[in-house]
Amino acid sequence: MQKVMVIGCPGAGKSVFARGLRDASGLPLYYLDMLWHKPDQTNISREEFDLQLGKILRRDRWIIDGNYLRTMETRLQSCDTVFLLDFPPAVCLAGAASRIGVRREDLPWVESVLDEEFRQEILEFPKKQLPQIYTLLAQYRSSRDVFVLKSREEAEQYLSGIS
Repeated sequence: MQKVMVIGCPGAGKSVFARGLRDASGLPLYYLDMLWHKPDQTNISREEFDLQLGKILRRDRWIIDGNYLRTMETRLQSCDTVFLLDFPPAVCLAGAASRIGVRREDLPWVESVLDEEFRQEILEFPKKQLPQIYTLLAQYRSSRDVFVLKSREEAEQYLSGIS
């Protein structure tokens, strides 16, 4: 496990899980949200994002936290291990709500509200994005280690097993 992707619904706890992996493995951790978002809540260009992501992918070791479906296949081509946190929307909504007002290392600002658009994205994730993610994972499963974790407890058990 040298090049790791952590993916899943917003609010699932990808960043918390990725930090646990980083702490246990010593692999450098990169957050796609920190790459894409500027502190003023605007974004860099897609071209700049792709350029910065390419630099990370060319490194020998990494953990990359984040979905960004547009670039997921590119990351799948470069990784050796994938963790998909496939948690129910209610768990993800609670996770997203719990971080309101909390400074985090994976986002360049403090979220002040759980806006309706983001809430809707979480609720629609199982129907809109998850099928595409499973299709991509099926294409790479034979040549990658793919772990699908279905609960926070499974994620915690995995991390405690490697600590």
